[in-house]
Amino acid sequence: MTKLKQMQKIERSGVVAIIRASDASLLIEVVDAIQAGGIDIIEITMTTPNALGVLEEAVAKFGDEVLLGVGSVLDAETTRISILSGAEFVVSPVTRPDVIETCNRYGKVVMPGAFTPTEILTAWEIGADYVKVFPSSVAGARYIKEIKAPLPQIELIPTGGITIDNAGEFIAAGSSALGVGSGLVNQKIIAEREFETLTENASRLIQTVQEARNS
Repeated sequence: MTKLKQMQKIERSGVVAIIRASDASLLIEVVDAIQAGGIDIIEITMTTPNALGVLEEAVAKFGDEVLLGVGSVLDAETTRISILSGAEFVVSPVTRPDVIETCNRYGKVVMPGAFTPTEILTAWEIGADYVKVFPSSVAGARYIKEIKAPLPQIELIPTGGITIDNAGEFIAAGSSALGVGSGLVNQKIIAEREFETLTENASRLIQTVQEARNS
């Protein structure tokens, strides 16, 4: 899949589901449940044990049906091995030029983290495809609107504190997509194997995003 098609898929969905877990054994079922609810962009964080093994298994199972990436990436070495393991996009909580450079070298989407206007512009200028505004829970949806006013050219993906209840506000503020973690899937859902609940949450979140875009 070309980078253009990757980005079109991300923006069409509007949601990047972030999966964190202390036990990797259930993550394939989690991905399956999220996809069943209509979310087909999924980030597996590198803080998950055997994250790359889970990624490889998910890529083999879902193919092009789900765009799979990795998160919590801090260096070029992890970026490269993640891409070779099948990651189509790479997300970082911070802006590291070597991570951005490696993704661009391999033609993969990169989403570095930044918060202040200066950090956001710097990440964009050195090659980010999207800037992950993190942690968005600190400032809320209005902050995204304020950033987009002087920097409308920058594609923003707020992450942190996004829920089904406030997702529409962040989309209306000008977000290209949303990074959603515990607001979609938390440890309780995983531990208790509440996959039907997860599918329902994913469906509601997608519906909220689409309604906000159409309003």
